[in-house]
Amino acid sequence: MILLVTYDLVNPGKDYSLLYEALKEAPAWWHYLESTWLIKTNLSPQQWFNKLKPFIDDNDRIFIMEITKNYQGWLPRKAWDWIHRHEY
Repeated sequence: MILLVTYDLVNPGKDYSLLYEALKEAPAWWHYLESTWLIKTNLSPQQWFNKLKPFIDDNDRIFIMEITKNYQGWLPRKAWDWIHRHEY
């Protein structure tokens, strides 16, 4: 499955590199929008939240959901290629 992970990181001085490294542990990932990742995974949104929560502050926000085939957007060709290559 492909999950959308999007966030607002409130503390501009904080080093969020551990969060980014945790996201890169997904079997495949895409990150062309500043605070949005698409990750190919067998883990559920809840499992990913549990994995990422230690790397964010209580005032940060994060949202994780499964991507279905009903989507649309304005993205570069390489983004669409990644999505289509990793769909179901």
